Amino acid sequence: MSKRKNNELAKMIRNLRAKLGLTQEQFAAKVGVTWSTVNRWENDRGRPSPLAMRRIEELQDQIKKQ
Repeated sequence: MSKRKNNELAKMIRNLRAKLGLTQEQFAAKVGVTWSTVNRWENDRGRPSPLAMRRIEELQDQIKKQ
């Protein structure tokens, strides 16, 4: 994945968490990871596993339905 796409992913995750009104710790609990993992994603120092990405997409779908 290119650096630009990673950066866009980091912004998307940060924005989704903000829309949900969740802390990194709360968001992490919903996705099934640690808060430090969410912090790494948001700071573009890592990317979600396929399973975590699926859960993030499910949270995005919840926002779209509201």
